[in-house]
Amino acid sequence: MPTSLRRALSAVLLALLGIGATGLGGFGTAQAAPVVDIDPDATASLHLHKFEQPDDFGPPANGLETDMTGQKPIAGVEFTVQRVSGIDLTTNAGWREAAALTEEQAAARAETPGRTGTTDAAGDVDFTDLPLGLYLVTETSYPAGVTPSKPFLVTLPLTHPTDRDTWLYDVHVYPKNAVTGATKTVEDSDSVKLGDDVRWTITADIPRVAEIDLYRIVDRLDERLDYRSATVRLTNDAALTEGTDYTITHDAATNTVTVEFTAAGREILAANAPDAQVEVVLTTTANATGTITNEAIVYPNEASTEHQPGEPGGPVVTPPVDSRWGVIVIEKVADSSSGGAALAAGNPLAGAEFQVYASEADARAQRDPIVIDGVDTWTTGADGRAVISGLRYSSYADGRALEIGDPDYRSYWLVETKAPDGFELLAEPVQVDVTSADPATVSITIENVPHNAGFDLPLTGGAGTTLITVLGLLLLAGGVLFAVLRGRRRTHAEA
Repeated sequence: MPTSLRRALSAVLLALLGIGATGLGGFGTAQAAPVVDIDPDATASLHLHKFEQPDDFGPPANGLETDMTGQKPIAGVEFTVQRVSGIDLTTNAGWREAAALTEEQAAARAETPGRTGTTDAAGDVDFTDLPLGLYLVTETSYPAGVTPSKPFLVTLPLTHPTDRDTWLYDVHVYPKNAVTGATKTVEDSDSVKLGDDVRWTITADIPRVAEIDLYRIVDRLDERLDYRSATVRLTNDAALTEGTDYTITHDAATNTVTVEFTAAGREILAANAPDAQVEVVLTTTANATGTITNEAIVYPNEASTEHQPGEPGGPVVTPPVDSRWGVIVIEKVADSSSGGAALAAGNPLAGAEFQVYASEADARAQRDPIVIDGVDTWTTGADGRAVISGLRYSSYADGRALEIGDPDYRSYWLVETKAPDGFELLAEPVQVDVTSADPATVSITIENVPHNAGFDLPLTGGAGTTLITVLGLLLLAGGVLFAVLRGRRRTHAEA
């Protein structure tokens, strides 16, 4: 067939195909032509939806909007969206160039300053009217305790995931965040005096991410606490080994305890994240009175170490809890009803000695007196006062206020073991509560009754004594006289 004819037939066939494609001339049903080419004048939208990471990581995103019913949104996450320069996605060469980039190379070519937006209460932030291209998306600010999603790249547009012959210009992305919370509690209800154990328990979530790059718990103890020991466990009792999976260090200079998980330990954490929490128990003793407040800091990822506690993106700071230690101030005075007292009523009495007990039964039996710093007896001074320092508050334990009648409410019992000169001992123990750490605030005023209730006993030189003395003298004189007379008779007889 001549070349010219072949060209003519080809032209006819092309014309017929064109007619069929458009439905003209009755050659076929009208159909829309596939949209293969990207519109270079189009713009795109990127919709970011921020939720907490659920137990199930779920299927990969495909750019379409997804039903997130039941998921917990995260507000306050700031995203920065930057176009990667030099990538033309309207050409095949541009797509090949984008595919060849590493994330680091793309980040180096990201245009600045980019566009920023922050998620609302629903966890949503929208970026609209974006020029087509390859974009770097980075979380640039996020609440404390949140493990940020890694920066990611997204092309605008995408091939439509279900209509594979079209382009998707309106893209939805669901980057999840692992949110780490932590709490701290104190146990001191069994404590009585300084030197008794006070335990602080830190319970922290584990980030629900595939790889945990750092996990650290730090507790800077108050200087009024002496560190004794620490234990670490997972709440589901998965095995952990100190030295292999975690380390415990105590910096005596700052009184800081640090629990750091190793790479091996972090793998165990990640494997148990949905079912367990980390529990650290610090055992301390109080060494001074006052309200001793304590909190812990949890670093759930490497990024959190770049911020100060309390800052966005920083570590989790547990709500503070406290242990309260106070004093009993005894004021010893003369009884106000003793008119015959050697000292005027209300005058301070020095020299009274007291012991303190944790129960009335112990006080009445005078067994197991409380010993604080080697002292078990306190003596009133010239001002009539004695200060017993270092007892747990009566109405506060385990970080909570207590009402009278609560099993943990603790009263104390005073026993006077030596009375001031000229005064009687107390006949029974006296109950007192610890409600203050101020050594100047009187806890209890105790009056002493004068000796013999203030009544005078007969003088040692009274009438009865004088009569006995006189009779004794008369007997003595009679004895002497008898001896003299007997001696004279014996002399006269011999003569």
